[in-house]
Amino acid sequence: MTTIRAVDYLTSLVNELRKLPKETEWVEFKVNDAEPQETGEYLSALSNAAALHGKAFAYLVWGVEDGTHDLVGTSFDPATAKVGNEELENWLLRLLSPRIDFHFHCFETGGKQVVLLEIGQAFRHPVAFQSAEWIRVGSYKKRLKEFPEKEKILWRIFDHTPFERLIAAEGLAADDVLKLLEYPAYFDLLGLPLPDAKEGILRALVDDGMILKADNGTWSITNLGAILLAKKLGTFKGLERKAVRVVTYKGRSRVETLHEQPGTKGYAVGFEGLIAYIISQVPPNEVMGKALRKAVPMYPDLAVRELVANALIHQDFLVTGAGPMVELFEDRLEITNPGKPLVKTERFLDSPPKSRNEALASFMRRVGVCEERGSGVDKVVFQTEYNQLPAPLFEVPEDSTRAVLFAHRALTHMDREDRIRATYLHACLRYVERDFMTNTTLRGRFGIEPQNSAMASRLIKEAIQAGAICPHDPDAAPKMKKYVPFWAKPHPESPT
Repeated sequence: MTTIRAVDYLTSLVNELRKLPKETEWVEFKVNDAEPQETGEYLSALSNAAALHGKAFAYLVWGVEDGTHDLVGTSFDPATAKVGNEELENWLLRLLSPRIDFHFHCFETGGKQVVLLEIGQAFRHPVAFQSAEWIRVGSYKKRLKEFPEKEKILWRIFDHTPFERLIAAEGLAADDVLKLLEYPAYFDLLGLPLPDAKEGILRALVDDGMILKADNGTWSITNLGAILLAKKLGTFKGLERKAVRVVTYKGRSRVETLHEQPGTKGYAVGFEGLIAYIISQVPPNEVMGKALRKAVPMYPDLAVRELVANALIHQDFLVTGAGPMVELFEDRLEITNPGKPLVKTERFLDSPPKSRNEALASFMRRVGVCEERGSGVDKVVFQTEYNQLPAPLFEVPEDSTRAVLFAHRALTHMDREDRIRATYLHACLRYVERDFMTNTTLRGRFGIEPQNSAMASRLIKEAIQAGAICPHDPDAAPKMKKYVPFWAKPHPESPT
């Protein structure tokens, strides 16, 4: 996770590494030895060692002689190296678990060709290559399982180092930090005046964990600062795929794409523009007012806003090569984020909030992007009911989480799954409001006329048979029956 490197920076970095009295556990020097298996094992060992020593990156350098640290050059070219018919970089990435961020930098310095492999530190759990975890012990590469004390310390570090505190870019001058971040928007979002001096701006960003100052006087931008305030997320290696993509399709399938808009800005500074763009792509829905027919967006703004905010906040940043995506179809809006949810999808509405990225979530709450108390799913369900839309769907396809909003569809055109989901979520919404679902409230949810109460009764029976809801008091008279979600144990008291 690093900015695109200039040759001057790379030259300076290699010279600094050469000044080390000897190889460290997070730096390895080679000349031409670039055997693929060995390189993969070093990726694992150096990444784990970087985490162990609190380094944002580890380095494997070709073109520097071990022992003397003399600059001798290398004939190794990672761009042309292959394993079978597969490019070396793809082969290495495929066999790493998790797929950490690394990058080969090839450049010339002092008339010599040098290759610098920059390796991001391990995060959340040790990095393995071909299912084996490696570590550096002195200048030697060893299997991690042979050193249980190092493994124990490593896990302790992972338990206390959230994604937001890791480094996205380091070794920067103060002016470079301000060039990379939308710092005026930071103060606008918080309702604070912009400090007159550069020192005041930097101090505020440090206090909020957006940047750090190193002992040598240079600056680092944390993942938190980059993901929230970046002018261009693509500037930060490893975060470019975390920008939100908005794709509009023709019809109901992904066969034909009409528009694709990749996001560029950090989440906090780009959120309002993102929501405005999504709403502009949503087809209108005509509704009849008291006198005139008027066009309104097919999906409620508030529901879209809450679901997009959830996708950003609750994603798993450890899932590489994937980021949040918004897809618009003729009949639905799908919002997908990397990572499986921390709670079951059927409990999204009532469960206490849990976030993998609490610092990120906290800032987004402070600036009003999402609410403080929970996930906002209750607002989404309420908005779909109020606008007489089918109930939202929450699902877990592979290693991701997806929320789906559906275009307007009459009750008579809903299938059994739609009806049961809507009835269940209505019961959940009533329950978290300290109330019960009844035949009357369900009629209101679906817009069923009072004289058609039997239709609501059939919907209730259907949901009970599916195990989605249950009677609060099975012995109550039919007209007095109240209903709760299946997970709310029936008892004679109020659901409080």
